[in-house]
Amino acid sequence: MSREKKVLVIGTGTIGEPLIGLLSAYGKELGIDEVLFHKRTPLLTDRSKVRDLIRKGAKLVTDADRMDAFEDLEVGTPVMATEAALEEASVVIDCTPAGNKMKEELYNDFAANTDLFIAQGSEFGFGKMYARGINDRALIHGEDKFVQVVSCNTHNISVLIETLALGDGKDNLDHGRFVCIRRSNDLSQDTGFLPSPEVGKHKDPEFGTHHARDAYHLFKTLGLELDLFSSALKLNTQYMHIIQFHLRLKKKTTMDALLERIHENDRVAVTYKKTANSVFSFGRDHGYFGRILNQTVIPPDTLALTEDGTEVVGYCFTPQDGNSILSSIAASVWALYPDDYEQRIQALQEWFFDEV
Repeated sequence: MSREKKVLVIGTGTIGEPLIGLLSAYGKELGIDEVLFHKRTPLLTDRSKVRDLIRKGAKLVTDADRMDAFEDLEVGTPVMATEAALEEASVVIDCTPAGNKMKEELYNDFAANTDLFIAQGSEFGFGKMYARGINDRALIHGEDKFVQVVSCNTHNISVLIETLALGDGKDNLDHGRFVCIRRSNDLSQDTGFLPSPEVGKHKDPEFGTHHARDAYHLFKTLGLELDLFSSALKLNTQYMHIIQFHLRLKKKTTMDALLERIHENDRVAVTYKKTANSVFSFGRDHGYFGRILNQTVIPPDTLALTEDGTEVVGYCFTPQDGNSILSSIAASVWALYPDDYEQRIQALQEWFFDEV
């Protein structure tokens, strides 16, 4: 009898919560037998969230010494303790800022029995970097046990490069420069809001910020070493990130060619809206858990091409954790079904928008 295909999600924050919901709703189509989710701390303020995730079919696990506390909170009895869940899970998706710590303290002990461990964008060094559709062919089944899904802005930068400067797998990028205009805290967070715009440091002497650094390492898995540099600042808004990009090409192109490639890529949406709130509102009204799963949303009206056809500039919106969620699901299904995972994740196609 074959082993049941179980996915364990660690954390119920801005990535974990909608990820658990999507996996539960589409588990049959994706080929997942059971969705487990780990929550460490029993909080009254989170009780409604935990109850609803259980109602959707996900099963709660927690640390052995927290089992009684969750029962006292009246969210139901956790089905098992953390170590037992790690023993049973085929895929583990860590959605916390402690992925590297957990890898050293816990995950390495279960690597022989687990197909894949996934961490999110902040956990540099966790494993091979991944973004759906960008470097799938770099993943090696049975060898890549640890994968880092890159951050939302790195997804955006990477799909811009792939779509506008790497046509047909050919490197046509001389260099790329990006300004990540970030929103402050997430709507779900009570702390961290800024009173005014805040400029960021260029901590990396080669890449500026981690966004370009991570995109560099993502494309390096394909044998490409790109000239990338990024800057970042935060605005006093909770809506969406925006990226201003400047790509210098080796060979000239045309605006028609750029627009054709944008429309052909199902991970890219276009919009004729000009404000972050209106794009965000579309996701709230029409996305799953309010998320847009595309990797970027480009307003074509902001694109400009120099007369010699070698420099592309423009703006785009970053769908926040939506692109990371989709890559986390894609990596999970790849680990379980390497031969047909791309067909299986098309079950989520209704949440890939052509236009926002």
